[in-house]
Amino acid sequence: MVKYMIKRLVYLVIVFFVVSLMMYFVYNLIPSDPALVQMEPLRKTLKPEEFNRQYQELRQKLGLNDPLIVRYARWMGLIKDMDGKFSGMLQGDFGYSISYKRNVVDIIKVPMANTIILNLVSTILTLAITIPLGIYCAVHARKTSDSIIQATTVIGYSLPTYLIGILFIYIFAVLLRWFPVGGAKTPGATYTGMRELLDRLYYMCLPLIVLVFTGLAGMTRTVRAAMIDTLSQDYIRTARAKGLKEKVVIYSHAWRNALLPVSTSIMGWIIGVFTGGALVIENTFSLNGTGKLYWSGLSTTDYELVLAMQMFYTLVSLIGVLLTDVIYTIVDPRVRLDK
Repeated sequence: MVKYMIKRLVYLVIVFFVVSLMMYFVYNLIPSDPALVQMEPLRKTLKPEEFNRQYQELRQKLGLNDPLIVRYARWMGLIKDMDGKFSGMLQGDFGYSISYKRNVVDIIKVPMANTIILNLVSTILTLAITIPLGIYCAVHARKTSDSIIQATTVIGYSLPTYLIGILFIYIFAVLLRWFPVGGAKTPGATYTGMRELLDRLYYMCLPLIVLVFTGLAGMTRTVRAAMIDTLSQDYIRTARAKGLKEKVVIYSHAWRNALLPVSTSIMGWIIGVFTGGALVIENTFSLNGTGKLYWSGLSTTDYELVLAMQMFYTLVSLIGVLLTDVIYTIVDPRVRLDK
């Protein structure tokens, strides 16, 4: 296990650098000029010659005249920057946002915390509901209760996330007035401590309901399908023939083996929630999260900010793949990662 983990961590680092190189090249090949964006407000106040001189000086200061590979190494922190210091992503410096006029690391702290809390809570709630619900549907397959649940999950699976979000806003915020329409906290509030936490959780309730509802659709059907396939195996019929209680057959024999295909699906779903799901939900509910920040960066061609978000999603995906392998060997003892 230790050798495998070391090997996978080395692999993770290599993939991270390859993806970062590709992303940096792709975003920097898009026609844009950070120096020109910063100088544009001064165009009307400066003479053309003075404007061009300051523009060229700014390009030199930002290192935009250097080859792309040199700029990538400087951005990553592998070589010294224009001030003679190692100040890149490896040192915790994610660049400067031209749209927010602040360092990227100062901008992403609160949105990243909101996204992590939102997705972790929704993941825990979704799994706590989908696993028992999927098992129940498999045990009562083709009965009335199973048909009703399947019909409901088909609706959740078929409708786009943003459409479900709008529908739930209308029901819970407009008609019932249980939750606010959007936002991350009470406007103008200066709460601290537990009161601040409760206020943030209150504003996250409706996005959490949408995330859990959309997650129920796919995961319940996945667990149900895995359990139905497992319950039809010969060893399950043998266990029942021996006179074992139905709960023992289901939870001690069938569920453990059904976890094998489900475990990979769960991690894939979690990665999808942290990436695509975050962008849709946070924009629908005006949450200050990484998804909304990512979209804002794309809209304003703020590629330093976008690259920081992209690296966050890349890291989440790589860690998710690693956890999938580890969980798989825990679920199935026959798998040995050190061989």
